[in-house]
Amino acid sequence: MHAPARNRGRRDGRREGGGQQGRGFSGALLTPLLRRLLDRIDKGLVEGAIALTLPDGTTRRLGGRAPGPEAIVELNSARALWRLATGGSVGWFEAWQAGEWASPDPVPLFDLFVRNRASLGDAGRASGLGRLVRRGWHWLRRNDRGGARRNIAYHYDLGNDFYAPWLDAGMNYSSAMFPRADMTLEDAQLAKLDAVLARLGDRATGDILEIGCGWGGFMERARQRGARVTGITLSQAQKDYADARLGTAHDGGVRVELTDYRDVSGRYDAVVSIEMVEAVGQAYWPDYLATIARVLKPGGRAAIQYIAIDDAIFDAYAHNVDFIQTYVFPGGLLISERRFERIAAQHGLAWQDRVAFGADYAETLRRWRVAFDTAVADGRMPDAFDAAFLNLWRYYLMYCEGGFRGGGIWVAQVTLVKPA
Repeated sequence: MHAPARNRGRRDGRREGGGQQGRGFSGALLTPLLRRLLDRIDKGLVEGAIALTLPDGTTRRLGGRAPGPEAIVELNSARALWRLATGGSVGWFEAWQAGEWASPDPVPLFDLFVRNRASLGDAGRASGLGRLVRRGWHWLRRNDRGGARRNIAYHYDLGNDFYAPWLDAGMNYSSAMFPRADMTLEDAQLAKLDAVLARLGDRATGDILEIGCGWGGFMERARQRGARVTGITLSQAQKDYADARLGTAHDGGVRVELTDYRDVSGRYDAVVSIEMVEAVGQAYWPDYLATIARVLKPGGRAAIQYIAIDDAIFDAYAHNVDFIQTYVFPGGLLISERRFERIAAQHGLAWQDRVAFGADYAETLRRWRVAFDTAVADGRMPDAFDAAFLNLWRYYLMYCEGGFRGGGIWVAQVTLVKPA
């Protein structure tokens, strides 16, 4: 499990609850309930299918009405369905971790649940007391100033030696752009950075603020083009890496600050923010956009890369707590484009030139997972992280890849323009 630093390494990665003990959970009392859940999933799969093997060895095909992904799932214990019914994506992960279900490739399964999001309804979401408890816990992890710093540290301060073995050489932890399918990941990441810079027009060589500067990839690219760049982050590990990478102690044109976006001062020709808004939280979207409007000079431009979720399911998503929010990125929330654009307009920012490229994120995640698996197999991951923790992250990468392939979430770039 993903746990705070003091608890890492205490788990040895063995899964509990599977095997014969788990199979015994499919008692007669639960059989009607679980069969109804399977019937509901079967009915909700308008596209694609699941080839399901039940705990007693019998098989069942769910869906199959129209072309789509074909997922293979072995249900080792009925407990897995119970976890899905009560815990949604959190329960389904915990069942996988416990060995209660398995698949040779879970990505098509995650794709199916997103692709059929409208027809499946709440079949994959938490319910009952467990949902209320998770929502309360999620509220305690909200992104006020103290919470934001803790949440960012939880995810990014795992250490640079954790991320370096599977990210590209530029340490870009956001979607690449693939104008050509045969591009290397490094070249596709540079294509993304160049697309961001192009959105700034003649402001690209001026004073730029990057909100959420990561390990300094964009800052390095912009500095090469002659810009003066200030990057802000809440991650000490990222700041240390970016300082060393950019030589900030010797180059007055770049600096990295450990600063909350709400506390930024000064005026800038342009603002860049690459997949940082997902760490803001809906309650703080107005603060985030107000900051951009406040620091931009008249006529300034902001280039934003963000991950959004289908507006049709945003309310159901936002009122639940999913696997990623629970185990990987506390305080995180994908944006609703419609709502976000409306708030931007309220702060005088014009929404221009939106371009979505969700399939590119699916490919980025696939390549990250291949590199991640290779690093694990080669023993290049830090010793502090045990097998259970590494399995969690592999699941996370597959879960996200399936979501982008299913089309219910996407990544996009947009330019926000402040009037002259």
